[in-house]
Amino acid sequence: MNGMLGLKGNKACILAPSILSADPLAVGDSIRSLGGEGDWIHVDVADGHFVPNLTFGPMMVSTLRRAFPDAFIDVHLMVTPAEDFIGMFTNAGPNIITVQVEAARHIHRTLQAIRDAGIIPGVGINPGTPVCMLEPVFHLAGLVLVMTVNPGFGGQKFLPEVLPKIKCLVRKRAVQSLDFLIECDGGVNSGTAGVLVKAGCDVLVAGSAVYDSDDPARAAREIRQNAELEWRV
Repeated sequence: MNGMLGLKGNKACILAPSILSADPLAVGDSIRSLGGEGDWIHVDVADGHFVPNLTFGPMMVSTLRRAFPDAFIDVHLMVTPAEDFIGMFTNAGPNIITVQVEAARHIHRTLQAIRDAGIIPGVGINPGTPVCMLEPVFHLAGLVLVMTVNPGFGGQKFLPEVLPKIKCLVRKRAVQSLDFLIECDGGVNSGTAGVLVKAGCDVLVAGSAVYDSDDPARAAREIRQNAELEWRV
């Protein structure tokens, strides 16, 4: 998937608000409340096995695609075994499907299946997983997701010990002439956005910091503005 970095354009980051923190009875209204301040729609899919939470299925993704036909939909599968879920989600209409390297029995085959379906393949790592686990599949990934909290629930505190992973990924991407985007998910807010972008993050996933706000559009705007400040230093 060539040209992924070009998706950023001339801006500090892509902002991907997570509907995990949206109003479950009015997800569409929650997305519209952003007033266009979000770039992507991030969908966290949890199965209650890989992580201790149960969230959305492919029907949510296909419903979002119908409601927002031009949206860029970013699906994060926190399910095991990941390869058993690929077909049902590729058919739902996302732009990206990210699987956790810890959750796939055959990560190379899984990423290739996503790519073969015409979807951008992403691969994620948990805070306790080293970057070296991704080395064999960097060439297949359009996006690498660094979990900046332990996955499963929204509203957790950002783990600063993951920052060296982001910097490591930036170096490896440059040395190997790759073009995957680096996405960070967990504890992203107006206070942490700057340090993440400064470390090299391209895509910020923010959930509770946006949708739990009295003014989601303003909250999203503040995250982007703080990211911009660090990016332009």
